[in-house]
Amino acid sequence: MTFRHDYVPTPFGDALAVFSDTGVVGFDLSETDDPSVPWLLESFGRRLGVPLRHDPGAADELAHLVADYFEGEPIRFDERIAFDWRLIDGFARAALQTICTIPWGETMSYGEVAMTAGSPGAARAVGTACRLTPFSVIVPVHRVIRSDGSPGQYGSHPERKRFLLDLERETGSGS
Repeated sequence: MTFRHDYVPTPFGDALAVFSDTGVVGFDLSETDDPSVPWLLESFGRRLGVPLRHDPGAADELAHLVADYFEGEPIRFDERIAFDWRLIDGFARAALQTICTIPWGETMSYGEVAMTAGSPGAARAVGTACRLTPFSVIVPVHRVIRSDGSPGQYGSHPERKRFLLDLERETGSGS
């Protein structure tokens, strides 16, 4: 199995896209402005057990989908590209896969995701899955909100969550 990486432009800066032979392993909107920093690449390499090879152009299809998303097209990424879920298992994986089903412009509370994923009462575990997801944006964890209807955090960038929720709300409902 080979693992490669490329970069995808977003309004928040370039995202690191990591691929296996079977699909996207990670899409990281890092806390840094430069996703090519060695520690980020090394972190994915450690988790995968092998170094990543830079493969310019590997993310072209994903980059087009991400651009369409930010133009307001209701993209459901898991229906358009293959995901390789190898870095996530157990309830976290079930929670993230449930989150993929939240329609464009809609939200679910952490508790609702927990219930739908088969573990009522595991709202905190949903929050942890959202915080640790290797799939920023392409698994729409921004659509998971607090039970009181407030958006909550998005890593250390709650303004990004608000931006994504507003983008989807302003561009209308999708499929």
